[in-house]
Amino acid sequence: MGDDGPTGVHCRLDELLAARSMTLTELGERVGMSIVNLSILKNDRARAIRFSTLVAICDVLECEVGELLVRSPPER
Repeated sequence: MGDDGPTGVHCRLDELLAARSMTLTELGERVGMSIVNLSILKNDRARAIRFSTLVAICDVLECEVGELLVRSPPER
């Protein structure tokens, strides 16, 4: 798998935001992260995430890491 291929990890940020009636803008303000970077994460284009960022997002969304990031089925 190259750097441009699928990571096998899916970010459930859209679903968690919808369940909490929160916007990406609000999350960005509360976490201190740009909407552009959150959008990259949300659209499964991120290649890495700092643990501190992951913890901050989970704190704001009141979720566990496993609720935010899940394995995606392999592409065939």
